[in-house]
Amino acid sequence: MTPPSPRHASTPLNRAAAHRTVETAYLAAATGLLFIALYYLPVGGPILRLALPLPLALVHLRHGGRSGFNGVCVLSLLLVALMGPVRGPLVIFPYGLLGLWLGWCWRAGMSWYVGWSVGTVIGTVGLVIRVFVLSVLVGENLWMLITTMALRSLNWAFGLLEPLLGTNLVPTLLQVQVTAVLLVFVQNVVYLLSLHMVAYWIFRRLQSPIPEPPPLLRMWVELDPL
Repeated sequence: MTPPSPRHASTPLNRAAAHRTVETAYLAAATGLLFIALYYLPVGGPILRLALPLPLALVHLRHGGRSGFNGVCVLSLLLVALMGPVRGPLVIFPYGLLGLWLGWCWRAGMSWYVGWSVGTVIGTVGLVIRVFVLSVLVGENLWMLITTMALRSLNWAFGLLEPLLGTNLVPTLLQVQVTAVLLVFVQNVVYLLSLHMVAYWIFRRLQSPIPEPPPLLRMWVELDPL
């Protein structure tokens, strides 16, 4: 007498699902290694920051939102195991969120202006969250570093205006704080534009092209370094 077949037989993983799972895991691990290198290495910070959201965006672009979300979860769990429960999840702000947002925009064929504008806001808010958490960890107000840069910028600008206005200009605390936020915002504007350009150059060679740039930006994108 043959034994009864199990009620819930396990279905084998097909080739497409296996490829999706393996690629998501590898790209999430690659993002984790980049984040660890950015956190601990004293050199290569700008290049590593530019590369961090791209693997997750590539996962989302190729395999959809579920794989992109799974990649962020795997990345967070990996960094929690390697860096602890506080430093590990910091990769989400803003790099994980940017990877998900840009991947969704590019998969949906959205304009560069949409990904650029909303991504700038995500990057700015994410950087503020990172500064707050790191300030708590080290016991110092790291926002003071940004406000110091803003104060120097205002002093330089006021120094240029004083001969024209004939008066001594002294920046106020509100002006310094607003300038600090503007500096972070402008930095993220340049950062998001650079992300779009790098992804446009690289992803098409990986058979995962993103939408074409708008006419006003095409002249910059055509300066292809690869």
